[in-house]
Amino acid sequence: MILPAPPFKGDRARSIRRMSSEATGPPHGRAIRRDHAVGVGLVVISACAFGSGALFAKPIYAAGLDWLTLLAWRFLIAAVASWIWLLAFAADRAALRRLSRRRLVVLAALGVLYVGNSGTYFAALETVPASLAALIVYIFPALVAVLSLRFGRPLEGRRAWLALGLAMLGVALAVGGIEPGAVPPALGLALTVASPVIYAVWIVLAARLGGERPEREAEVPPHDAEGPSDIETTDPAPAAAVMTTATFAVWWAAALVTGRPTTPASIPSEAWLPLLGVGLVSTALALQAFYAGSKRIGAANASLVSTVEPIYTIALATLLFAETLTPVQMVGGALVIGGVVLAETGRPATGALRVTPHGPGRAHRQTHPPDAARTR
Repeated sequence: MILPAPPFKGDRARSIRRMSSEATGPPHGRAIRRDHAVGVGLVVISACAFGSGALFAKPIYAAGLDWLTLLAWRFLIAAVASWIWLLAFAADRAALRRLSRRRLVVLAALGVLYVGNSGTYFAALETVPASLAALIVYIFPALVAVLSLRFGRPLEGRRAWLALGLAMLGVALAVGGIEPGAVPPALGLALTVASPVIYAVWIVLAARLGGERPEREAEVPPHDAEGPSDIETTDPAPAAAVMTTATFAVWWAAALVTGRPTTPASIPSEAWLPLLGVGLVSTALALQAFYAGSKRIGAANASLVSTVEPIYTIALATLLFAETLTPVQMVGGALVIGGVVLAETGRPATGALRVTPHGPGRAHRQTHPPDAARTR
């Protein structure tokens, strides 16, 4: 018979507790902060890549191609690049094989839904300046925050909502500062506004696909819940490959039906470089980086960090196309940046190991980003 060891008392007990804390606490906290920082970095890369799409579109339109032709070739290039990337790595190939049929159908549906977002945005760019379109699109963080109250990890704390309010006020000033004589056509503005609405829905659905759930769903009673290892999640590479392929199929079919140019010989030579840019950078890279980043920091937080995109787009549009902003619009841009900085300078991320009641030895680590960023 083995007797339990007697409890330690006094200095020895305190020493053991201190050694245990030093062995388990700080490294885990550093790992969570590092993972959060990686997530933020990936979303910033994604935002700049997405923001480049409007800049690539302008020379494509100048070469004589329209928005539908652009999108058909954009997603063909993106799908090919995504599959090459996926097949090049054994881990990504294994992740693809693990996908269930149901998950493949969901990914394809997300790809089809992305048709609405991409179509409205690039159709609007034919008549709306790239800088203005980039700002209007950024009503989507507010929409994601509202949707996340029900379907994802919501923003928590006054600091986060203040940051979101600053960012949205900045967008409002940017739109309200348009010169009276420079107002784009109503259809172009309507398409620009429709794009973030569709995109917000897409972001929340993509985050749920990555495993994000509201707290009330994550803490349901054991007899109603799946264990953490039973919840299917999707890695970025197969997700991007399947989604871009579904989006490509829709746009390519539309191009064929409407008689758009679908052979390389029919594409002007000056359009090839921006077409490759919009396909490789603004789609393949942007989607995978955003998906990987939102899995680490949450959909609403990722959408908030992404508000750096219009500033990036506006700066390059000013340099490349001589587009200018009024002083009111520049104040709005500064508020957008201020909102992101406020959100990302909160207290550092913390994490806890939560043991779930689904059986002996089955524990999973549930991490919590900081209140200022707890939530594209």
